[in-house]
Amino acid sequence: MDAEPGKSGLTDHYIGLMSGTSLDSIDAVLVDFADDPPRLIEAYTHPLPDALRQQLVALCQPGDDEIERMGRADMVLGELFADAVQQLLSQANLPSSEIHAIGSHGQTIRHRPEAGFTLQIGDANRIARRTGITTVTDFRRRDMAAGGQGAPLVPAFHAALFRSPDISRVVLNLGGMANITLLPADPEQPVSGYDTGPGNVLMDAWARQHLGRPLDENGTWAATGCVDEALLTHCLSDIYFRQLPPKSTGREYFNTDWLAARLIKSESKRSRSPANVQATLCELTAISVAEAIRQADTDATELLVCGGGVHNAHLLARLGAHLDSMNIIPSNERGLAADWVEAVAFAWLARETLAGRPGNLPAVTGASEAVVLGAVYQC
Repeated sequence: MDAEPGKSGLTDHYIGLMSGTSLDSIDAVLVDFADDPPRLIEAYTHPLPDALRQQLVALCQPGDDEIERMGRADMVLGELFADAVQQLLSQANLPSSEIHAIGSHGQTIRHRPEAGFTLQIGDANRIARRTGITTVTDFRRRDMAAGGQGAPLVPAFHAALFRSPDISRVVLNLGGMANITLLPADPEQPVSGYDTGPGNVLMDAWARQHLGRPLDENGTWAATGCVDEALLTHCLSDIYFRQLPPKSTGREYFNTDWLAARLIKSESKRSRSPANVQATLCELTAISVAEAIRQADTDATELLVCGGGVHNAHLLARLGAHLDSMNIIPSNERGLAADWVEAVAFAWLARETLAGRPGNLPAVTGASEAVVLGAVYQC
């Protein structure tokens, strides 16, 4: 990756902000792109207040007075994103003048590719004004304007960072949703990828409901349960898993209502315990990911895992059981810590935007052409 000087003329520092489908926190990273591969200088996680999280979850579904509620959440999130940037810079002991730009993904509250729109909030005007740093946001809609799904966007960064002429790889992001990027060693073969379905979102929701905790740490609870085959069959019969790519999805599709409908339909209610449901949801993620990789007919021998799901030991074990021919390793072993890949990707996308370079991959999103992404809030 060729370097672009930052404001000081000596650095190539960018900040990436990511608030994903899991709705648990804001990830903020400070990255130096002067080196190849880029160097992660500092990282910070800013928690989302529970009241705001509940508001955002509600906004992912149709409801009353949505515009008013969205407007208020947009302002609050913008301020929180700015807080995260300031805390990150304080940790790094760097002034804002050393940062070329911020790339902010924003918080998705509605992703409807079948209707041609997506919506991320987190007011970039407030981020730019509070921090004094040029902010790039709204990355997804330019791809949609070109006929794409607007997602996933991170595969372009996966290709820049992890593609190798020596080995074919698959990169798996296990966030709220799961998505894969196929990186063939053959440079003549295109990069491809898509959302495979739920990652952590259903498991997290079930843990919150039955354990009163935001997640099933390490998958320990799921490991105590037995897979409910009837429930698993109903879940896997969903049409999304049979759709051909390009495709993308989100919390507005895979959510507690989706799960409740399948709990009602499945037949093995007598033996159903909450732990068995959790084990089944874990198996759903593992099987849907493994099936997507097999259907891609890839010769990849390495699966790089990133995102919060990398800490779920039981989920990784189930993936290994279904993909026993692949070497499954965290992205840490290939140069970038698994927890920060997506946030770094949006720092990289901001850099691509300001350089006038396309940030989407039409083979991934289905767009008619590669386009420069994002809206720039200049400082």
